[in-house]
Amino acid sequence: MPLLEVRDLTVVFERKGEEPFTAVDHVSFDVEPGQTVGLVGESGCGKSVTSLAVMGLLPRRGVRVSGSVQYEGVDLLTLSDREMRDRRGRDLGMVFQDPLSSLNPVIPIGVQVTEVLERHQGMPRKKAMLEAAELLAKVGIPDPTRRLTEYPHQLSGGMRQRALIAIALACRPRLLIADEPTTALDVTIQAQILALLKELVRDMGTALVMITHDLGVVAGLCDEVNVLYAGRVVEKAHRHDLFAAPRHPYTHGLLASIPRLDAPRGEKLNPIRGSVSDNIPWTEGCAFAPRCPNKLDVCVQVTPEQEDIGGGRLLRCHNPVKPPVAEEVSV
Repeated sequence: MPLLEVRDLTVVFERKGEEPFTAVDHVSFDVEPGQTVGLVGESGCGKSVTSLAVMGLLPRRGVRVSGSVQYEGVDLLTLSDREMRDRRGRDLGMVFQDPLSSLNPVIPIGVQVTEVLERHQGMPRKKAMLEAAELLAKVGIPDPTRRLTEYPHQLSGGMRQRALIAIALACRPRLLIADEPTTALDVTIQAQILALLKELVRDMGTALVMITHDLGVVAGLCDEVNVLYAGRVVEKAHRHDLFAAPRHPYTHGLLASIPRLDAPRGEKLNPIRGSVSDNIPWTEGCAFAPRCPNKLDVCVQVTPEQEDIGGGRLLRCHNPVKPPVAEEVSV
């Protein structure tokens, strides 16, 4: 049984006098214990909204959430605010995208870490501070006892991100959601953060949902990948299969737009034309059709259904990229 089962998750934002906007449209995926699942796509495709819906952090007013989010057989969408507060931090942890805005700027780091331990494990303050120092040391923050007394602005970007990870892992949650945890960090710090997450998943058996637009992160961390576009999953595959033979034109375009070290000198990049806003509603056809090099007439007339093409792979496309032909080996 999967640890997390998301089925037909839909998030619609509503404002008076404006048309409702569907940010997440019938998204489904599973997360097994100890597995790392990636949600990949450009900014605006619904990755972060999906994570906030799972965590129950979307506002109640002006937002309509439907579908189901089963965590160990319990639908999180049916829980009250108080019941979700009991689960967040204890069963579910989240590393937010911007640590400077996620951490409280007027409260020392130590208090923000110990708050989780006191709230969910009933630790006294003195014991919680010792545990907090161990957590900061575990995530690679030097001189952790001194850092507990410092404020977020006194820490570097990498240290703030590590502090957020320490807070998220304080109660050893079984599921961790990381929303672009390496954004705005130096390349060397990015590598350290990713190595840290990989180590923690391995040592603690935590399931990880990695939200990113960086396919390099996916290649080094994720077991299974869900590619999102305009709020829907357009391709789902195991990591090796996805990189070896992307089938959806959007996935193929994402990979083709990345510089390669083995490419000939002077070779131009092949970016995806247009922008995320260049789409059509899923109810009228394929949202990616205006940007798609493989577009057919049916793409702007009929909504593509998600199909199982074998090998644990799902695809939503009328005219997918042909798989590479295997080279014949002469005997």
